[in-house]
Amino acid sequence: MEDSALKAEYAREIELADDLEKNRRRLLDYAHVGQQLFIQRVVIYTTAIFLAGAYYSWRIAAGFYLLLALCETYDALVFRDIVRRQTWRQTDIRRAMRRVYTGTILSAVTVSFCATFVALLQSSASGHFMPMFMLVSAAIFAAMNNNQFLRVLGIRLSIYIVAIIFIPLSDVWRTRAPLSSEVWLHLFTVLFVLGFLLELARNFLISYSNSLQNLMDLEMKHEQTKAAYKAKTEFLSTVSHELRTPITSIKGALEMINAGALGAVPEKMSMALQIAARNTRRLQSLVEDLLLLQSAEAGKLSLRLERLDAGKFIQEIAERFAPYADSKEVVLHVNAEPDTLWFECDEKRMDQVVTNLLSNAAKFSNPGGVVTVSVHDHDDQVEISVVDEGLGIPADSGDQIFEEFRQLDSSSSRNYQGTGLGLSIAKRIVEAHGGQIGYESEVGVGSTFHVRLKKAPAP
Repeated sequence: MEDSALKAEYAREIELADDLEKNRRRLLDYAHVGQQLFIQRVVIYTTAIFLAGAYYSWRIAAGFYLLLALCETYDALVFRDIVRRQTWRQTDIRRAMRRVYTGTILSAVTVSFCATFVALLQSSASGHFMPMFMLVSAAIFAAMNNNQFLRVLGIRLSIYIVAIIFIPLSDVWRTRAPLSSEVWLHLFTVLFVLGFLLELARNFLISYSNSLQNLMDLEMKHEQTKAAYKAKTEFLSTVSHELRTPITSIKGALEMINAGALGAVPEKMSMALQIAARNTRRLQSLVEDLLLLQSAEAGKLSLRLERLDAGKFIQEIAERFAPYADSKEVVLHVNAEPDTLWFECDEKRMDQVVTNLLSNAAKFSNPGGVVTVSVHDHDDQVEISVVDEGLGIPADSGDQIFEEFRQLDSSSSRNYQGTGLGLSIAKRIVEAHGGQIGYESEVGVGSTFHVRLKKAPAP
């Protein structure tokens, strides 16, 4: 019972918080729209009052203009308070709504009274085009822009509708006209227009409510995605750090055993220990990659920049990579001349990038295939390219290959093993240097990966 009560209370708190957020957003939208349409309202009121003064009475027009100016001033203060408020509670919502209701009633009554007064000064034969146009325009204006709150819109439209109906009804009452008279036709036309206004208001209100709900749903899902991403990042970081120490100890112990430092290794155990040592090195490499990835995502990837000879740098990597290429039965070609191009980079990190590109090229090449690594000038940049004659990448892959843990063949029976972190890490390292990494590929023909870094002057 106690758990049920706690759950009910928690659900109630969530509901209240949701209502508070919705009302806050509605109030802000209402205030922003009111501020944005200030100029339009002033132009409309000024034009209407000027015409009323020119054709009827300047003194009466001035009085109504003063009333409208006071209403606009009050609304402007309400809008400013809503927009500037930083924290909202239920009491703040209620206070703001009372002020919104007050401003709505004052402005709607003033506009309606002004239009009705002008209509009473006219004859019934005039059709009251000007005052009716003012009221209908004000009603349409409200339906389009005051749809944040049903009650606010209802109050404003109700006041306008009373004034709109009153004008033709007063003509019918004053003239005692028969049903065949055009005075009645004016009344029926007004009723038809009112139906249109109500339908217009309903559509705008439903559209706004749906848009607001969709926006809040998207924001909630965005927050959930951010929370899940943060949890994943923290989990990977914690696990990586926790694995690092024991893996280092295991690796060191296995290397000592295999080196015979602890005595001769029995022949039956030698192969198993070598496999264990090899897999431990792979696991350590994975942990290091995860830690590097987390550092890059957190913007904490530290670089030790130094000026390097691009040609010599690539030649040294190719020499170290040659045994691996031979193990894959791949021919490695190097097009890199020393003392021609220079660039600044973190040698260790950029070595990791180029080695990864070469490893992928060799891994996805057929026996006897050719892998070419080159360095050449590309405008004001140094371009390092790795070309293979391997399987190629599907045209619809895009930048997916640079995503974390992404592999084009993710099935459990895939032929090429790997974590899917290499290219993601390479991309982050290159971008940390202010460079770009990209590729061109054709399935069955091969791929070309290129890294472009800013050129540096020769030392």
